[in-house]
Amino acid sequence: MNIIVNVSKNWAIGKNGGLLFHISNDMKFFKEKTTGNIVVMGRKTLDSLPGGRALPNRRNIVLTQNAAFSRENVTVCRSVDMLKELLEDCRGEDVYIIGGESVYREMLPLCSAAYVTRVDRDIPDADAFMVDLDEHPDWELSSESETFSDKGLDYRFTVYRKIK
Repeated sequence: MNIIVNVSKNWAIGKNGGLLFHISNDMKFFKEKTTGNIVVMGRKTLDSLPGGRALPNRRNIVLTQNAAFSRENVTVCRSVDMLKELLEDCRGEDVYIIGGESVYREMLPLCSAAYVTRVDRDIPDADAFMVDLDEHPDWELSSESETFSDKGLDYRFTVYRKIK
């Protein structure tokens, strides 16, 4: 399993239920990585997508404890164990964890790679954060792109790998 996420300098990922940054190259990268594969998210992340609809050309799985939740073109898992069982039948497809904060934290131990777009800006008033992989003893920076700019934001694409 993989994580794919866009973070600020202080590893912030969201504020008031929305993304912090809208960078066209990052959205393109996200689409390239996840199209034709499986995306796993929490219910609030699904709700934050355009129209609250499943992402096209992907198998969308939502982790939620809400027993009444259902949505068109979405597979619902009520627990991580249920998700693991479901994914056993999905060999050959890559799995990407796409948020939010609690899903990233819960799924991190099961992931082997993290595709992190690092934006060179602090967001001190953010209310959702990714685990700081630079400080995590089980993860290391594997690769880093050159710095790009978009609408006054400097960013780079990085890959972290689990080492333990």
